[in-house]
Amino acid sequence: MELNPYASYLNGEEPIPVLKTTAARIRTLTIGLTDAQINTPPAPRKWSICNIVAHLADCEIVFAFRLRQTLAPTLTQPHAIIQPFDQDAWAKRYAAYQFEPALALFQATRNWNLLFLNTVSQDDRRRRTTHPERGTMTFWTIVETMAGHDINHLQQIERLAAKS
Repeated sequence: MELNPYASYLNGEEPIPVLKTTAARIRTLTIGLTDAQINTPPAPRKWSICNIVAHLADCEIVFAFRLRQTLAPTLTQPHAIIQPFDQDAWAKRYAAYQFEPALALFQATRNWNLLFLNTVSQDDRRRRTTHPERGTMTFWTIVETMAGHDINHLQQIERLAAKS
């Protein structure tokens, strides 16, 4: 497995501007869509727009912890090992979530993470952590993963919104 399976989505873009605009882009893409358009999956076992936003909210919580976990050990301690998760297991519960609260949680947690990222030094960017499935990576690899992940799901939302 790659360190950052979403790296290609960045296509040379800096991650922070992507992270700063994702929530607003979701809002723009979904303006005028009905509840049915937001909540109806395009096919069996595929995610609706609401499911995608719930997934982004879940992931933002995970990323918040991973970022802080990576910077928590002192330089003399071993680096952190971050916990993988099964997105499909989490997605089984997405029917319980509504679009607006999911987007609000995503946006609030993202804003909190952006404030945290403002405190990060160049040395912090190089801090190491290990993902058991992907290997040892830097703090900044996590940030780039977040941005590429955003772009991937924004493209999915764009396609779903265009079909509506």
